[in-house]
Amino acid sequence: MLTALVLLLAGCGYHTAQHSVRLPADIKTVAIPSFANQTQAYRIEQILTAAVVREFDTRTNYHVTSNPADADAVLHGTVLATQVAPLTYDSTTGRAATALVTVTTRISLTDRKGNVLYQNPDYVFHEQYQISREISSFFEEDTPALDRLSREFAHTLVADVLEAF
Repeated sequence: MLTALVLLLAGCGYHTAQHSVRLPADIKTVAIPSFANQTQAYRIEQILTAAVVREFDTRTNYHVTSNPADADAVLHGTVLATQVAPLTYDSTTGRAATALVTVTTRISLTDRKGNVLYQNPDYVFHEQYQISREISSFFEEDTPALDRLSREFAHTLVADVLEAF
């Protein structure tokens, strides 16, 4: 009985230690030019691009450049939409207490020949943050929320590109 359970669990398809790399072996350099921004959100493309570059640098052995001419593959990103919506309200004042920022992007990774190695036309990420109640000590929390969102976005994107799950 124990042997059957072990065999069942071993064959469940869930693996944590070894990850398959999807990218071809001849890819050594990845260009990550600045993402395009089709929104009114100030510098969102810079924040997301920097996070993705940092994640590729720290998690992979690929050389990262911003020049597509010097690369074996190019990662293109476009910020399609940003939205901030109130989530909860203060029952005393009626003001918003927490908000949710949502960022939608389009991502594609192509090799030198133009072959698509990875793409996601509708990549959506959310991050919640609290809105300060005190006007006198007002601290804008949306920028740190975007920083958290960009780190999670970059981590997930690199995992999706590299790991065959």
